Amino acid sequence: MLKEFREFAMRGNVVDMAVGIIIGAAFGKIVESLVKDVIMPPIGLLLGKVDFSNLFLVMREGAMPGPYLSVDAAQKAGAVTFNYGMFINTCISFIIVAFAVFLLIRAINRMKRKEEAAPAAPAATPEDVLLLREIRDALKK
Repeated sequence: MLKEFREFAMRGNVVDMAVGIIIGAAFGKIVESLVKDVIMPPIGLLLGKVDFSNLFLVMREGAMPGPYLSVDAAQKAGAVTFNYGMFINTCISFIIVAFAVFLLIRAINRMKRKEEAAPAAPAATPEDVLLLREIRDALKK
């Protein structure tokens, strides 16, 4: 059983998938930083200095009554919050990742189409066929 598991784990597909997951996780962190640190601040500024990550509704007050200035402050006070701003950030992150994957797949499909469209170079005629053609032509004469 251990041998079978080792064979399964060392297959090319499993290793490729593991590499993809690791790179995907790193790419996710890059996108999260892009959304949080680069895209959302200008959007928040355009919408009146709104920080989407701190948009929330208090569903139940905590031990210390509000108003709370941030999600962290509300959660530290024990309040139950509905964090719709975090959801907006996550949706924007998803759209960016989906668009990046779309561009990647689009580029791969274009490369495949070019390979399929390119005519294959004719294979060199084997020597025995050339010899037979010469004999045929000589017999015709």
